[in-house]
Amino acid sequence: MNTELFPVLPFRAGARLSSVLVFATAVALAGCTSKSGPGQSDTEVTGTTAVSFEEWQKTVYQDPDTGTWVVDGDTPIASATELRSFFETYVQQGALIVDMYNGVINRWHPQTAHNLVYCVDRVSFGANYGRVVQAIRAAAAEWAQVASVRFLHHVAQDDNCTLNNEQVLFNVRQSGQGFSGLAFFPHYPRSHRFLNISAVAATYGRNPNGPETLVGLFRHELGHILGFRHEHIHPEAHPAQSHCEERGAWKAVTIYDSNSVMHYPWCNGTNKGDLRITALDVQGAVALYGKP
Repeated sequence: MNTELFPVLPFRAGARLSSVLVFATAVALAGCTSKSGPGQSDTEVTGTTAVSFEEWQKTVYQDPDTGTWVVDGDTPIASATELRSFFETYVQQGALIVDMYNGVINRWHPQTAHNLVYCVDRVSFGANYGRVVQAIRAAAAEWAQVASVRFLHHVAQDDNCTLNNEQVLFNVRQSGQGFSGLAFFPHYPRSHRFLNISAVAATYGRNPNGPETLVGLFRHELGHILGFRHEHIHPEAHPAQSHCEERGAWKAVTIYDSNSVMHYPWCNGTNKGDLRITALDVQGAVALYGKP
């Protein structure tokens, strides 16, 4: 396809959902391997009300003269931005786990979330280029089906798909070993916004060392890019391996889900097949980005 921008559209109703694992630290690139570095996670568990911000907002009293919202009976909140922050900190149920950066939820602005433009490095992937293009489009379409996000493949930039290319938000390339995939968080600068796929991962329709497919791996990595982290850093996971622990502040968006897109199977996860999006993952994605 030679179109300038290829919109990755949501699947039609009834299409099969899939899951993603999400790994990251607050200061390092998000890598997906069978082992990650040891560390500790700072947990911040929120309330138990499973309600969207829009639904909750309708229940909050707003002064008709000043437009000020009143929460907790006597606490005024002047702006919609502050009201959403209050909701995320004190109300939102807290199965996706989202990264926190400088005390703020690490996510894309709505306008950017609808224009997550990327290129796929034709040179580095070589013979695997077509396979990779199809896999990432399929994974991106599933995210677009469940939340108000949209990934766009800028095909015209695939022959110049480097970190210096400002025509795209991030570039997808084949590079590295010792991991399957490596991604980034929304706050990263352009110089660090890349999605790396190892040479081994780029060749498989199904991982020879596990049940996940290349599409499943991309579901995982795109989850990183949306700001989500590993589900197994929930204290409820009780992972036996030290490499299942992670550093960096995070916030739970839904209740713990051992089958989540974010959960490594080897860290006491119950997701033993391909990496697929669960109902709780959908709920978490909607809480963060809204409905598709």
